[in-house]
Amino acid sequence: MDQQRASIGIVFAVVLIDMLGFGIVMPVLPGLIMELGHLTVDAAAVWAGWLGAGYATLQFIFAPIIGNLSDRFGRRPVLLASLVAFGIDYLVMWLAPGLWWLVLGRLVAGITGASWSAAYAFIADVSPPEKRAANFGLMGMAFGLGFIFGPVLGGLLGTLGPRVPFLAAALMAFANAALGWFILKESLTPEHRRPFELARANAFAAFRALRHQSGAVAWFIAATGFWMLAHVVYPAIWSYVAIAAWNYDSKAIGLALGVVGLSSALVQGLGLRFIAPRLGERLAVTIGVASFALSAVLYTLAGSTSAIYVAILVGGLQGFISPSISALASRAIDAKSQGELQGATQAIGSIASIVGPPLYSAVFMRFHGPGALAQVPTMPFLLAALFSLVTLLLFLRGLALTKNQAYPSARS
Repeated sequence: MDQQRASIGIVFAVVLIDMLGFGIVMPVLPGLIMELGHLTVDAAAVWAGWLGAGYATLQFIFAPIIGNLSDRFGRRPVLLASLVAFGIDYLVMWLAPGLWWLVLGRLVAGITGASWSAAYAFIADVSPPEKRAANFGLMGMAFGLGFIFGPVLGGLLGTLGPRVPFLAAALMAFANAALGWFILKESLTPEHRRPFELARANAFAAFRALRHQSGAVAWFIAATGFWMLAHVVYPAIWSYVAIAAWNYDSKAIGLALGVVGLSSALVQGLGLRFIAPRLGERLAVTIGVASFALSAVLYTLAGSTSAIYVAILVGGLQGFISPSISALASRAIDAKSQGELQGATQAIGSIASIVGPPLYSAVFMRFHGPGALAQVPTMPFLLAALFSLVTLLLFLRGLALTKNQAYPSARS
């Protein structure tokens, strides 16, 4: 048990530092795009949408490859290599002399960011089935804490210049790799490894292979895809909505995103450990979707800073959604396929991330600025709320199928 806790703690630290590096650049990215491209906020949002789509496209391609590589060679080498590449990528963006260098940087980040499949497979390796939701929640907590301190730090460093946070992110990635090199132990035992098969290292082949093990897992993966389509509204367009609707600067954006991360961290780190087990996965996911949808409405109605923060806190309960779905999907397949599952899940989520950023930026342009159908810059959040309701329907269908499975089913 002590070894298990230590292993989870190390991966928690790795994910936390990784997310600090990711979050630190979010408040300054809009300003840097506008500066390098000499663009308005509306045009910058469109560029950001396509940057996000390119990032997600490469994640879609490489997440199954990285997940399958981790099933073959182990989680540790895959995670360390990705972290080093991340650091190099941030250095490229720090030195970017033009907008197309940012494009290159985001494409490389799409490849290195696909290492999430190996991180989640690590957690599945060291967690008993009944503890996976809580431990996946800890990874969500690390994500949330990175979202707290990363954007806040990025907003403050951004006052020194829009490029400074990229250098800080590079240093964090290299520090993260050094930490993992000396402390991280391999979680996948030799007897649970399987040969790497390029034919299986894509989302569609992985989806078919996993579906043969469980019919429910297909519905859970589809639910995750729609949830990612809803949730990607935050990194895709939140900063631009804040500038347009509430006249936020980089510091205000960083502080607000910090509160988003804090609420998510509390829910995923504490709520999933102490509250969600009492609710059961069905009710936990339902509450999460309801909170997300309600927060979208509150953003639209917000007329003051305090109202915006109320919307953020209400939306924090969305942290119940992803870990609960991930835990049920993980219990549906065998130990040798955990990396494949996480790679397929991340790849399906990447499809949502390919579609989401340009979709939300297009909606943003149609509802803000000259020629808008109506001045409702928060419209992307309302669309995301609709996608979250689809998530709930798909999840409930998968949950109904678990009653005939041999693994422990969710409480209804």
